Amino acid sequence: MSSIIAAISTGRQVCAIGIIRMSGDGCIAVAEKVFTPLGAPLSQVPSRKLVMGSLHDNQGRVIDQCMAVCSRAPHSYTGEDTVEFHCHGSPAVLAAGLDALYHAGARPAQRGEFTKRAFLNGKLDLTQAEAVIDLIEADTADAAANAAGQVGGVLQRKLAPIYDALTDLCSHFHAVLDYPDEDIEDFGLQNYAATLRSAAKELFQILNTYGQGRILRQGVTTAIVGKPNVGKSSLLNALAGFERAIVTDIPGTTRDTVEESVMVGSTRLRLIDTAGIRETDDAVEALGVERSKKAVEEADLTIFVCDGSQPLTKEDRQIMDLCQDTPAIALINKIDLGQVIQPSDLPFGIILETSLTNQDGLDKLADVLDEQFAGDQPCDGSILTNPRQFDACRRAYEAMLESLRGLQLGQTPDAVLTDIEEAMEAMGEVTGATVREDITARIFERFCVGK
Repeated sequence: MSSIIAAISTGRQVCAIGIIRMSGDGCIAVAEKVFTPLGAPLSQVPSRKLVMGSLHDNQGRVIDQCMAVCSRAPHSYTGEDTVEFHCHGSPAVLAAGLDALYHAGARPAQRGEFTKRAFLNGKLDLTQAEAVIDLIEADTADAAANAAGQVGGVLQRKLAPIYDALTDLCSHFHAVLDYPDEDIEDFGLQNYAATLRSAAKELFQILNTYGQGRILRQGVTTAIVGKPNVGKSSLLNALAGFERAIVTDIPGTTRDTVEESVMVGSTRLRLIDTAGIRETDDAVEALGVERSKKAVEEADLTIFVCDGSQPLTKEDRQIMDLCQDTPAIALINKIDLGQVIQPSDLPFGIILETSLTNQDGLDKLADVLDEQFAGDQPCDGSILTNPRQFDACRRAYEAMLESLRGLQLGQTPDAVLTDIEEAMEAMGEVTGATVREDITARIFERFCVGK
């Protein structure tokens, strides 16, 4: 019998409606101790029917007129009996109601415990459970659509046929090995070569979506680079919509990397305003310059900014050289002061002419980014966004390649199947079929209380 857990699932800020959630065997009886319905007792109300009533605090005082709804096992989110109170969204009301439930026999829910119970009770596999928090944290419509698809089981349905094919292969081998006197078709590993190649190909296709998925999940890491005083911080502030970085006419004002997450069109950028890259004797500024160079190396996109009213310098050219190994966009800034640098002077495929002081020329950036980072894969839940899942799929794919190499080298079936079983174990970590308890606990630590 599971313990009864309770938590506020809508946060503790003032809102129109606040929800207190409970789960566990006996939670309906606990709820009846603090809630008086206008009609029949909660235990007699049909599942998933909202009823009006009075919520009482620990002293028996009525603190809200609210709605309650029960969902009985196994037809609930957690697979257990659940109760929700839909209250007016006063933090004081929610806190008092929750405290009353604790005194009535419930205990505080841990982070992600509702979804963890759904996973442990077989209501969700691990890809669906992890997608719940991705959906909560989604900050773009594409990210939300992909997470919603995964909650619906899209990724699990892509992985299941691969896992099932490997299961059939292994079970055939062990059946022949363990029951030699039974009338079982002889096991021939070569007969499964096409199955292995097909499974490896399908897993590779899933792995290939992770580049798009990583950007979908965390945004495009974007380094803004250029020599001092060309408008890098002005660009950051213009995109952020507020004065995130200090802007002065003094070169070297930005002495460390400054980060901000912004939406430009439908693309989320994780902007990094870097220190101006130049030779300097200032030890602190020199450290900032080194961090700037590292930011360029790790970026998904580099935005090179130059002062269009002044001729290109040696420093400009050195910085442009740094940008050649990553996708890059150039901004010719300060064109309102008279344009000396022309687009043909810069070795970039995409060049925008701007005056950040007057907010001119940035309107085209959204279209450029949407075109550059629009993925080929539809955001329907089939995109791999989770780094833990990616690592497990990568290990599974590598083990499958080893099994195919063993097959080509004529290794014995038991040796080849060792690699196949290793691939299955790694894939099981994605769906939760073989995941260890400590990994499960770490996964649900990402969640908030009440989810």
